[in-house]
Amino acid sequence: MATGIKDKVAILGMGCSKFGERWDADAEDLIVEAYEECLNDAGVDTSQIDAAWFSTAIEEVHVGKSGLPLSMALRLPNIPVTRVENYCASGTESFRGAVYAVASGAADIALACGVEKLKDTGYGGLPQRSRGAVNSMYWANASAPGSFAQLATAYSAKHGVEMEEIKRAMAQISVKSHENGAKNPKAHLQKAIDIDTVLNAPMVAAPLGLFDCCGVSDGAAAAIVTTPEIAKSMGKHDLVSVKALQLAVSNGQESSHNSWDGSYFVTTRKAAERAYKEAGIEKPREEISMFECHDCFSVTELVTMEDLYISEEGEAWQDVLDGFYNADGQVPCQIDGGLKCFGHPIGASGLRMLYEMYNQVLGRAGDRQLNDPTIGMTHNLGGFPHQNVSSIAIVGRHGV
Repeated sequence: MATGIKDKVAILGMGCSKFGERWDADAEDLIVEAYEECLNDAGVDTSQIDAAWFSTAIEEVHVGKSGLPLSMALRLPNIPVTRVENYCASGTESFRGAVYAVASGAADIALACGVEKLKDTGYGGLPQRSRGAVNSMYWANASAPGSFAQLATAYSAKHGVEMEEIKRAMAQISVKSHENGAKNPKAHLQKAIDIDTVLNAPMVAAPLGLFDCCGVSDGAAAAIVTTPEIAKSMGKHDLVSVKALQLAVSNGQESSHNSWDGSYFVTTRKAAERAYKEAGIEKPREEISMFECHDCFSVTELVTMEDLYISEEGEAWQDVLDGFYNADGQVPCQIDGGLKCFGHPIGASGLRMLYEMYNQVLGRAGDRQLNDPTIGMTHNLGGFPHQNVSSIAIVGRHGV
């Protein structure tokens, strides 16, 4: 019977490029930028890496669907390189591949690296499928802001919360993230904002305004993983290990009939339940030190706070207004600024989130450093509310 991977894999090193409008760099430059930091942190040589997983989503920027771009950019020694893509969960998917390889014994040391150059696509948001007569109707008459905005109206109707209260909670989510991002030199946006600025911003898709939407950026992030035994043999004893990795994919339930009311993410709840079981976490509100969730829009973060079982159903908006998720709150959320301040280069986002959790646990987060965190969680959601994929990673001090 499967027992999970808790504490079977340790993070040996991580790296992250500066995120933003990186006109100064191509995708390969960003890969190298993240990898060099990761390699120096891990204290290994490229020749010691047994296998790699490469996450990227937009093939128009990175030609083809193979592992060649990563292998060639880093001059990897002809090792297996697997290219993965799973919507906005792509970065975590590459991490999952590397972790599972080490946990299974197939590799002693494995690399996960993700990159995206979204600014080069010329789109104001994520590029849409538009090639060919069939693909042009794949998301007919749908937009990401429009689809996610409906979460707010469904949430309001289900829980009897006035829309003005929800808008104020969403605004506070953006204010909180920008306050955190202002302390992060690698974030795209590094300026604090106030709640009036958010509430008075131009409307994008009611009730989502400009500051309720994450931006478009370029970036890369990387992780090198191994077993705790190998890490200790290399002289590393303050280890961050993987507690759980779970993935849940829509099966049609949300879009096929009305059992789903549009106010939450089915896949996130499923993945969270499995992740907590794998990690041995029974009371996430008390046991999780901090987390990063997929804040493509502020309402996504609001709903996810409940789907991750941190807030009680129908109460996340009040927790947000009470400061529960602030940097000085009980469970800080988006302590590095989140997608809101980093933007969302799809292939890199999941690894970028893990980079912050890793550095926080090691006490290396600088001005953002929390007081003695032990367990960190990341969450990605790709697709639309009615059809999506959710990935969850939980990391923390080894043995805790």
